[in-house]
Amino acid sequence: MSTNPANPRVEYQTHPEQYRHVKLSFEGAIATLKIDIDENAGLRPGYKLKLNSYDLGVDIELNDAVNRIRFEHPEVKTVVLTSAKDKVFCSGANIFMLGVSSHAWKVNFCKFTNETRNGLEDSSDHEGLKFLAAVNGACAGGGYEVALACDEILLIDDRSSAVSLPEVPLLGVLPGTGGLTRVTDKRKVRHDLADIFCTSVEGVRGPKAVQWRLVDEVAKPAVFQEKVKARALALAAKSQRPGSGRGVALTPLQRTVEADALRYQHVSVEIDRAKRLATFVVKSPSGTQPTDIAGIEALGDQWFPLTMVRELEDAILQMRTNELDIGLWIIKTSGEAQAVLAMDAVLMAHQDHWLVRQTVGYLRRTLSRLDVSSRSLFALIEPGSCFAGSYLELALACDRSYMLALPDDEAQAPVITVGDTNFGLYPMATGQSRLGRRFYDEQPALDAVRAQAGKALDADAAFAVGLVTANPDDIDWADEVRIAIEERISMSPDSLTGLEANLRFNGKETMATRVFGRLTAWQNWIFQRPNAVGDKGALKVYGKGDKAQFDWNRV
Repeated sequence: MSTNPANPRVEYQTHPEQYRHVKLSFEGAIATLKIDIDENAGLRPGYKLKLNSYDLGVDIELNDAVNRIRFEHPEVKTVVLTSAKDKVFCSGANIFMLGVSSHAWKVNFCKFTNETRNGLEDSSDHEGLKFLAAVNGACAGGGYEVALACDEILLIDDRSSAVSLPEVPLLGVLPGTGGLTRVTDKRKVRHDLADIFCTSVEGVRGPKAVQWRLVDEVAKPAVFQEKVKARALALAAKSQRPGSGRGVALTPLQRTVEADALRYQHVSVEIDRAKRLATFVVKSPSGTQPTDIAGIEALGDQWFPLTMVRELEDAILQMRTNELDIGLWIIKTSGEAQAVLAMDAVLMAHQDHWLVRQTVGYLRRTLSRLDVSSRSLFALIEPGSCFAGSYLELALACDRSYMLALPDDEAQAPVITVGDTNFGLYPMATGQSRLGRRFYDEQPALDAVRAQAGKALDADAAFAVGLVTANPDDIDWADEVRIAIEERISMSPDSLTGLEANLRFNGKETMATRVFGRLTAWQNWIFQRPNAVGDKGALKVYGKGDKAQFDWNRV
């Protein structure tokens, strides 16, 4: 795996014993996640993480901590996010980090933090894990965005602590991890009040923050902790989490990093640098797999679906952050389709059990990471593939899918199989299934696909119902695939990123799609403008005593 010595490869795997920035504690149904950022432990040199400000390394720990609560502590129903520091909850993304980072780094940082915050809401909506922001100090920018992702916000009323989104007046950029969207869509702050709030530096505190709907409640310091506990227990009462049971420890992944490859137990990635593409291969289950809860629990994190999805997520994150020049991902599968369908049957049969529900959630969020990755995605369906059920979602997530037709060799001809899992178990950020997205939720097309569910469809049959892009035979296969790849990698990566994001999310917008599609697109543009990042741009001169110089032309 190629690395730059000045910018070493980013590692997304961590463990509570390695945390530098967050602290976890547990009391019955309540977990407390304290933000206690070590200012000297930035992920890259050149800045200090003062005032509980964060960088990608902090969010990697936050993501890991929430995942461990999900799987290792089934008794937890509410997570309280608060600060271990006096008078400051979180001051947001570290401004000096943003100032010294490349454009690509800033954008990838914002994307991962977006996914982490969306993940809190996803767990609340689908898995019953609730989140309470106990804001016990100044809460600005990305700090308030973390709070916004929680189910409720309780603000300490100490005459100084305020919530704020000061990016526009202070830095010339936007609250890039969902701030603007959640203020309106989620908190439903009146738009004129939101305009004032988002263009002032000092923020809003006390009862006014409640009146403006920026927080749910305020509490005086003397009763703050008492209120936190009461609100956390009230949220826990709404949860369907079990409240007891043995958790599943998430042990380190078995992974080998090579110069041009990532290798896991069930996932591999091969990189072709000359062609600027990577080939992902996801293997099917093999051997005897448990079908009952006792067997699943006995395997813990070695249960196939959980291991596989952890590996796939890590591979996606590694490739997104560490391999910026690799613009095309080829998605393949390998193994037995019936083994995948048997896995799906277990997931469907036990989806009300907390561990299975969490694993399905992990699959849902990881497939969503694929949807929002700014890479071209092509599925190649070849002999030995197992694009069935849950694995068919990988192909449905792709921009195109090519399936080899072998009309004269039925035994070797690849097939795909639609399963029950394809009709809504893994909704996209739009809330649609990928089949729904593909056919614009048009009922005749979906009915035609459903009529084929459970059948092994060869290339011609799959093409006939619109499940694959092309079905070349063995005479044309190599040339057609080669030309498609060569054409794709010759195009501007910037325009492809915009094209793919538009075409992948073609249905109704949701808060999540607006965060990724609208807000991050604007932030991406603003991050390149001299008003923000020029020599005299607001982001560059912050903290230096100089005044930003703006180009006053509206664009």
